[in-house]
Amino acid sequence: MKRPYAIAAIRPTPAGHGVTLDGRPLKTPGKREFIVPSAALAAAIAAEWNREGDALRPARMRLTRLANAAIDRAPIERSGLVAETSRYAGTDLLCYRADYPSSLAERQHKAWQPLLDWAMRRYDAPLLVTTGVIPKRQRPEALRALARAVEATDNFSLVALHSLAAACGSLVIALALLEGRLDAEAAFAACELEETFEIESWGEDLGQAASRRERESEIKAAARFLALLRA
Repeated sequence: MKRPYAIAAIRPTPAGHGVTLDGRPLKTPGKREFIVPSAALAAAIAAEWNREGDALRPARMRLTRLANAAIDRAPIERSGLVAETSRYAGTDLLCYRADYPSSLAERQHKAWQPLLDWAMRRYDAPLLVTTGVIPKRQRPEALRALARAVEATDNFSLVALHSLAAACGSLVIALALLEGRLDAEAAFAACELEETFEIESWGEDLGQAASRRERESEIKAAARFLALLRA
């Protein structure tokens, strides 16, 4: 898409903070007014548009994409987004441990168990741990407790939480980042623990490296989005 504007800027509105392109209010793909809750987030999104060259690459504009989802999708599909995000607790990455080699199992326990313990204390949601990849049925009351935590988020936080849970394969990691228990770097390290262990042993191929970079970018963008919402 050819860039159809010269300058992106922010503008205050009664409902929040918008973005303009050459003075014209930015609209979402759904033709809604592009309004976000914080000036810091609007400024970062305007900077995102200003960084683009002669051709727009929407896939790179991660903050814009999250905001569009919060404005266009979340009000209409909120219950579905809550359910989809909550489902990650049922197969949470942190609950599936290796039984061999022991060094990997020890590394998983050291990195992951404190997060599960935190989730138990914070949400009264004890999740069961198993070895291997066969799904383990979690207690319904624990899943309901985590679903309530997801439901309690506003639409902007919800789309970021959904992105994090999908990128990490873990609702617990996503909630820990949302609540400040982890930063983006620690969240990425936690969800990539097994891959990092394998790379240390066998090296990394190009496809694996590209996948890791994409996952890291998604996590960092969602974490930054949440931080800017509160700024």
